[in-house]
Amino acid sequence: MAKFANVDDYLAALPEDLREVTVALRPIVNAALPGSIEAMYHGSPTWSAGEAAGKNLVCLVKAYSSYVTFALWKGQVIDDPSGRLEASAREMAHVKLRSVDEIDAELFTGWLKQARDLESTAAAR
Repeated sequence: MAKFANVDDYLAALPEDLREVTVALRPIVNAALPGSIEAMYHGSPTWSAGEAAGKNLVCLVKAYSSYVTFALWKGQVIDDPSGRLEASAREMAHVKLRSVDEIDAELFTGWLKQARDLESTAAAR
C-alpha cells in the first residue's frame, strides 16, 4: 500500500467494504481514547497515549485484502472474557474484522480503556 500523509487519506484509498469497517471503528476508538494522538505510523493508522505519534501506542487499524485488523499493543495483557482477541507479536493481540457487523462497540471500548490505562501507566514511569 502507498504511503499516506494522514488517516483520512489512508481510509479514502481503501476498497469500499474495508473502508466501511474502518470508518465505523474510528469513532469508537476516538471516543474511548480522548486526548490520544491519531496518526499514521509505520504505514497504519495508530492511536498513542504518549506525547507524540508512536509514543506509548495503544492500538492500530490495518487493512488487508479481505479484512481489517484492529490490534492493541498490550492486547495479551488486557482482560478479554469474549475470547475474540488473538495473540500477535510481543504483547500485542488483534481481532480480524470482515464486516461492520463484527464490531462490538461496548467490548472494543472496554479493551481500549484497559489498553490506554496500561500505556498511561508506562508513560508515567
